[in-house]
Amino acid sequence: MRVAIAGAGSVGTAMAQALAEHGHEVFVLERDSAIVERLNDSNDGVTYVTADACEVSQLQAAGVGNAEVMVAATGDDEDNLVISLLSKQEFAVPKVMARVNNEKNSWLFNSEWGVDFAISTPQLLTGLVEEAITVGSLVQLLTLGKENKASLIEVTLSANCPSLGMNMRELEIPRNVGIVAILRAGEVIIPRGDTVLKDGDECVAIVTGDGGDFVRRCLEG
Repeated sequence: MRVAIAGAGSVGTAMAQALAEHGHEVFVLERDSAIVERLNDSNDGVTYVTADACEVSQLQAAGVGNAEVMVAATGDDEDNLVISLLSKQEFAVPKVMARVNNEKNSWLFNSEWGVDFAISTPQLLTGLVEEAITVGSLVQLLTLGKENKASLIEVTLSANCPSLGMNMRELEIPRNVGIVAILRAGEVIIPRGDTVLKDGDECVAIVTGDGGDFVRRCLEG
């Protein structure tokens, strides 16, 4: 997959190098030519290009029109919104992801600005902290899709969970809930119809609509 990343800071470069290691064709747009020259000398499998990603002509020259994914990963929310909008409207990039630096600006990162997926580091860290310290309560780890219509959630089953001892089939899980994994004693279990829920299980689910209500009703302690 051809991935464009705007911003060669610590976040952008780390992401680019990881994607390149997984076999993707990655190029990074960076305004500072000195940074670009230094990074290109590193031979890390990523192509670094001197370009202002907020300028249409420079995005075109860099080949953004051929990208399948654009990641606006700069440290400036205004720049990330402009990059997202240009990538979607001017170059029709199929998937546009944007980094949210200030949580107060997260409401802006939607389809009107060309953003398909918003990545909020504070939100991710908050979810991970809550997941680490909370038992018996639902924790939202991540929002997915346009307009954040789906959520990745996690709940650790307590001894008070009403569904302990029941299997997946008995739960009668609705169509807008998908329990995708169960973490049990360090092992990852892909749940099947006969998988039985046990005390201490960490259930990870994708929900849409009012699917979270079902999870709270059946899995929270």
